[in-house]
Amino acid sequence: MQAPLAERMRPQTLDEVLGQRAVLGPDSSLRRALSSGRCPSMILWGPPGCGKTTIAGLLAAEVGLKFRPVSAVLSGVKQLRAVLADAETSWTLEKRGTLLFVDEIHRWNKAQQDALLPHVESGRVVLVGATTENPSFEIISALRSRARVTVLSALEDDEVIELLERALADQEHGLGERCLSLEADLLLRIAALAGGDGRRALGLLEGLVDGAEAGSTLTLDGMVDRLGRADILYDKGGDQHYDVASALIKSLRGSDPDASLYWLARLIRGGEDPMFIARRLVIFASEDVGNADPRALQVAVAASQAVQLIGLPEGRIALGQAVTWLACAPKSNASYKGIDDALAEVDKSGALPVPTHLRNAPTKLAKDLGHGKGYRYPHDHPDGVVAQQYLPDRLIGRRYYRPVRWGQEKTLAERLAWWAKRLEER
Repeated sequence: MQAPLAERMRPQTLDEVLGQRAVLGPDSSLRRALSSGRCPSMILWGPPGCGKTTIAGLLAAEVGLKFRPVSAVLSGVKQLRAVLADAETSWTLEKRGTLLFVDEIHRWNKAQQDALLPHVESGRVVLVGATTENPSFEIISALRSRARVTVLSALEDDEVIELLERALADQEHGLGERCLSLEADLLLRIAALAGGDGRRALGLLEGLVDGAEAGSTLTLDGMVDRLGRADILYDKGGDQHYDVASALIKSLRGSDPDASLYWLARLIRGGEDPMFIARRLVIFASEDVGNADPRALQVAVAASQAVQLIGLPEGRIALGQAVTWLACAPKSNASYKGIDDALAEVDKSGALPVPTHLRNAPTKLAKDLGHGKGYRYPHDHPDGVVAQQYLPDRLIGRRYYRPVRWGQEKTLAERLAWWAKRLEER
């Protein structure tokens, strides 16, 4: 009972594992393999506290493999070789395979991961690696081809609450002997603060009940000061960085200011560099709003300058203003598509000659060569426009900018159409 509550409450069978039904359900491919006495090598990819270590140990027990856990943070090639040598001995003397569990396997370099390959191929070692990072980036392809990637999810709030209630009722491993009860609102708050991390949820529960009298009922009002604030799962160099930033941009593009503010708050609470956020907003203003609302770029640039000037926490106000403006602005990617189409044209066509009448004529020689000859000055003509070739000969008639029919670009589209009509009438 001196062990942490989370350690004491580890499931004893796969059926006791909460969540992960898609992976561990009775009809899953993994359970079918286990029922035939076989455990495949795999990489368990999921957030902290979703059960990776527990599942690995239970898999070994399910098919009678020797369980050898190692930490990629603490172990090097020398320690790995010792474990693999022991696995060979177990196979030779006992005819018993070994399940090698490598926690934080993404921490190992290519050489260390390469060292696993022949042992996994022989079948004498079943590899179960655990990682919170995307295996596509962190695990070598040769190892991924020999170990299926299995995605685990963070626990849902109702699953976290079930875990907490188990701990409160369990008299052998949990807190059952103390006959404590927690009101529903307090359980919900713990689940929210845990963020799908079962280990963290049990740690929060253990801290709350410390010193509570047996048989007492704990309420949210009585415990709110001890709960603190959520420890947001966020890795500025990993998937959370890209996923949350992506969610912000997609919410802005979808014109949802509430979702946009939420994802902005996630980035801020996660400790993201505010200038990274500001840069993304400046890009979005041109890429997704464009000339549908030219003020969007001004707002985004001003927010970026404000953040650089005052930093956080006050900078959050400028970021919030920019995010809500961008979310509510009419959207157009016509300018973004236009420049990309024009760049593609240049890549395809090369450096086409500038029409002679558009060329600069700063010298007598240039003028003698006809540079600028025949150029028609638009301000000398009605409406400030004149029928004149501006594209190279091979590109006459090409269009790269196609303004949308809403926002400020509606006005631009109408202006372009009006100019075209006036020129046809002359």
